Amino acid sequence: MIHALPKAELHLHIEGTLEPELMFELAARNNIQLPYHSVEDVRRAYEFSDLQSFLDIYYAGAGVLQTEQDFYDLTWAYLLRCQQDNVVHTEIFFDPQTHTDRGIHFETVIKGIHSALQEGEKKLGITSQIIMCFLRHLSAEAAMQTLEMSRPWHHWMIGVGLDSSEVGHPPEKFKAVFARARHYGLKAVAHAGEEGPADYIWGAIKSLGAERIDHGVRCEDDQQLVNYLVEHQVPLTVCPLSNEKLKVFSHLEDHNLKSMLNKGLLVTVNSDDPAYFGGYVNDNYRAVQSALSLTDDEICQLVKNSFNASFISTELRTGYLQQLENAFKEFQQHE
Repeated sequence: MIHALPKAELHLHIEGTLEPELMFELAARNNIQLPYHSVEDVRRAYEFSDLQSFLDIYYAGAGVLQTEQDFYDLTWAYLLRCQQDNVVHTEIFFDPQTHTDRGIHFETVIKGIHSALQEGEKKLGITSQIIMCFLRHLSAEAAMQTLEMSRPWHHWMIGVGLDSSEVGHPPEKFKAVFARARHYGLKAVAHAGEEGPADYIWGAIKSLGAERIDHGVRCEDDQQLVNYLVEHQVPLTVCPLSNEKLKVFSHLEDHNLKSMLNKGLLVTVNSDDPAYFGGYVNDNYRAVQSALSLTDDEICQLVKNSFNASFISTELRTGYLQQLENAFKEFQQHE
């Protein structure tokens, strides 16, 4: 059933889809020496103790991305996985500072990603949006410079986000950057309440004007916050396998996704950095269905939420929700 349902993915870092095989291919193409001898070596390195231990490898891996073609190939490989998982709409994050700080031009990065997404809509029928993220462990000044640098390409982006090391970098640090981004007509999302406290979710909403919270699993620590999120239907883009891999929850069985869903929160299921966390979006759905004993109706609700939480037009959303309803009914009839 999970495969049969058309779905949207709203929390996906394109750099986090860099599979070891492609990493080696791009390293060879660009004459880069990797600190690993084989694909197996790389996969063995994917045992993380926390968010920072993952980020260290993540930034090292991104070093193989050098040319527009590299970013195209990376994005195209992800779109083929979308097709495989019946993802019909995706809203992807990219981290320009990861690349510009090592001398890669902003234009090189976004052109490669954008051209692959355009091709994906033409050839695969997958609609998409681009969200530019700021690295929160860097300064607000650096984020502002990146925002200004990106202006010629704002027509290719739907919004801005905030990612990287959460603890010790509250959303308030980026208040002025997000205010300017919103002035430029960009929507706002932000990572909050993954390793950081529930207060960071409040900060993302109040200081940054975030319309969607990425992760947000710590919201249950604050009942007033839960009430607010339910009342305003603020979407939460939850990434179960990522949460388990980075020890946000010791075991997937301990995850609060089902609890949040039952409280009426607008939660969605996403893959975050699938090459590093052991699974794309359908893998995440299957894992939580098994670990949390989710019913078919709950799975369908999560998928429905993915479209309702997206930044697509009303017309497109209506069409996708109709496709979803038809697919779900057809599945039930055949059971």
